[in-house]
Amino acid sequence: MNVANEHRLVLWDIDLTLVDLRGLGGQWYTQALSDVVGVTLREMPSFPGRTERAITTELLTRHRIEVTDEVLQQVWGKLVAISTEAYPTLAEHGHALPGAAAALSTMAAQGTIVQSLVTGNLPEIARHKLSAFDLHEHIEFDIGGYGYLSASRPELVAHAVASASTKHARSFEPESVVIVGDTPHDIDAALRHGATGIGVATGRNSERELWDAGAHAVFADLGDTAAVLAAVTRQPT
Repeated sequence: MNVANEHRLVLWDIDLTLVDLRGLGGQWYTQALSDVVGVTLREMPSFPGRTERAITTELLTRHRIEVTDEVLQQVWGKLVAISTEAYPTLAEHGHALPGAAAALSTMAAQGTIVQSLVTGNLPEIARHKLSAFDLHEHIEFDIGGYGYLSASRPELVAHAVASASTKHARSFEPESVVIVGDTPHDIDAALRHGATGIGVATGRNSERELWDAGAHAVFADLGDTAAVLAAVTRQPT
C-alpha cells in the first residue's frame, strides 16, 4: 500500500500550535464574566489543551455562579462579541508560529488530505484567530470539533471525524486520522481514537512531555515541512 496516496484527516489545534495569542483568553474571560454575571475574575484557570465548556464551567463554579445552559450561552456570546470587535487588530497581539502557513498549504497541495480543527475555541473565535494570520484558507471549518461541544477533548475528535466522514462520503478510519497539537491533552485525544498524535513543542509542554504522553512524532515547531508531512502520511504502527 502506498501510504502517501491514502486519504488523511488532519485535525489541528490552534492556540500555541498554529498561532500564539497568549494572554488574550484571560483578558476576554475577565471582560465576559464582568459583563454577563457581574463578577470580577479572581482566579485564572489553566487554558492549554482544554475546551471552552470546561474552562467556562470551572470559572463559573469557582465564582459560585450556577452553571446553566443559559449562562454558558451568554458567556460564549460575549466572548464571540469581544473576539469580533478585536478581529481587525488581532494580529497585533500575537503571531503565526514557525512553519504553520507552509504546513497547511503543503498538506492542501497533496490532494488527499482533508484539514479541519479540534480546538477548545468556539467556532467563530477559531475562524477569527486563523483568519487574522491568513491561516484559514485550507481549513474546513464546518467539520471541526469545537470547545462548546464537550468538556472532554476526545469527544471533539469523534464529532470532527463523524462530520468529515459525512461531508466527504468516506469513512475516515482511526489509522487515517491525525491530531496535531501542543499539549498532552491533544495526544490523549488522538490515542483514545486510535489516531496518530503529533506533538509540537511551541506551547508550555516540552518535547519530552509530549513523547511521554504517547505522541507518535514530536517537533520543536512546524518549520521542517517535509518532516511534518512525512509524519502525517506515514502508516501508524
